[in-house]
Amino acid sequence: MKTAMPRVLIADELSPRAVEIFRARGIEVDIKTGLKKPELLQIIGGYDGLAVRSATKADAAVIAAGTKLKVIGRAGIGVDNIDIPAATARGMVVMNTPFGNSITTAEHAIALLFAAARQLGAADASTQAGKWEKNRFMGVELFSKTLGLIGCGNIGAIVAERAIGLKMKVIAYDPFLSPERAVKLGVEKVEFDELLTRADVITLHTPLTERTKNILSAEALAKARKGVIIVNAARGGLVDEAALRANLESGHVAAAGFDVFTTEPAKENVLFGAPNLVATPHLGASTNEAQENVALQLAEQMSDFLLLGAVSNALNTPSITAEEAPRLKPFVDLITKLGAFAGQLVDDGLEAVEIEYEGEVTQLNTRPLTAAALASLMRPLIPEVNMVSAPSILKDKGTPLKESRSEVSPVYGSLIRIKVKTGGSWRTLAGALNAGSPKIVEVKGMALEADFHPILLFVNNRDKPGFIGNLGTLLGEGEINIATFHLARQTAGGDAIAIVGLDQTLPDPLQQRLRELPNVRYVKVVHL
Repeated sequence: MKTAMPRVLIADELSPRAVEIFRARGIEVDIKTGLKKPELLQIIGGYDGLAVRSATKADAAVIAAGTKLKVIGRAGIGVDNIDIPAATARGMVVMNTPFGNSITTAEHAIALLFAAARQLGAADASTQAGKWEKNRFMGVELFSKTLGLIGCGNIGAIVAERAIGLKMKVIAYDPFLSPERAVKLGVEKVEFDELLTRADVITLHTPLTERTKNILSAEALAKARKGVIIVNAARGGLVDEAALRANLESGHVAAAGFDVFTTEPAKENVLFGAPNLVATPHLGASTNEAQENVALQLAEQMSDFLLLGAVSNALNTPSITAEEAPRLKPFVDLITKLGAFAGQLVDDGLEAVEIEYEGEVTQLNTRPLTAAALASLMRPLIPEVNMVSAPSILKDKGTPLKESRSEVSPVYGSLIRIKVKTGGSWRTLAGALNAGSPKIVEVKGMALEADFHPILLFVNNRDKPGFIGNLGTLLGEGEINIATFHLARQTAGGDAIAIVGLDQTLPDPLQQRLRELPNVRYVKVVHL
């Protein structure tokens, strides 16, 4: 039977070359831009992917209506128009293209810096009005001045490189900037208050979060050097606009260059008309090169995900490169089965989770493996959980998760062990690949090698004569056929387990009879 091609809806303007990429990869594409929300809600259920810029709003209603949606892609950096929590809850990957317009945005920040430092906007308007006010526009030289970066990620680093080329000194405040990276970039890492007091120019290059909202507040601006220039080509809302207006009027802030505003489109704003303000209508990514780059990047990313399971630049799930996906696939299968088994052993609430990786698997990207394990582990408790939502759900519930890695596996090339704490006790099982097939290789620290049969009977018992005969007799009386049978024990007469593959499920009355057999401690029927 022929597999249906994935379908992608392009809801905002994208380069024709992006459409060509989708179609060349075997993906069906519909281009329907300018849709009203009711129109989008009516058709979105037929698509596997949704590609947008900033015009289309992928809110909770759209996400709920997208019953087949697997991925939402944003051609650009900002994802304010996508409800990421809603997408995560439904298992949809949300990805952006953070690098396609980085150079363009950084160049615009530098352009705003020059424009603000030399009052180019006002000088242009005055000159074209025939005034020739040469003595009115006294600018400042950027040579040897100190540029303070708030945020030194991809775009901030490019701005730093350009500024160093202008012979400026660059300092940076970024909690995620490592000392080694700072040295490599040629910038000095400083704390926020030090940046405010030292910088002649402050540029912002950080996303808008609860932590960064109004990071340049009235209090922060008051601490800044008199005559500072402020440039924001990142996100609206990073600067208290009313406070900045007051500082521009008082002269404490000498000039400002803004490309982004708290409310957009900014038809009116408290900053408009302020002295020495240069304003542009969110042009940071508005070059032909950038628009082409982000569209092509998005088409490749979405195609790789829909066809190969590769995840790039995702905002709500671990990344998996196209090269990693084939190598990870058998381990995802293994850990998903292990998680499903372990999750059905959680009888008294999930109190903690530990995942151990041993051997060659530690050389792979294990974050997707952990996400897959958590999803299958939690599914008996939360049926709607998925690989995308599982890590955040576990975190929200406050359940501890510990991961460990050992490059050596004593028996197998790679081994994965899952431990779950339930009712105050730990339950442990491990799996490995044998000739590419997933196997159960350890339960409660006892070694064996069992298949992941669709129906498994798990019995924990004391190793005493007669147990196997009693078990076989009971199953025979219930007309339950045994497909596989695996045993393990700690010591003769000590703790033991049996994992039995069954062709029929075990009715509850038969399970109760099994629990009542001599030497039986625990019984569980596991469905995989």
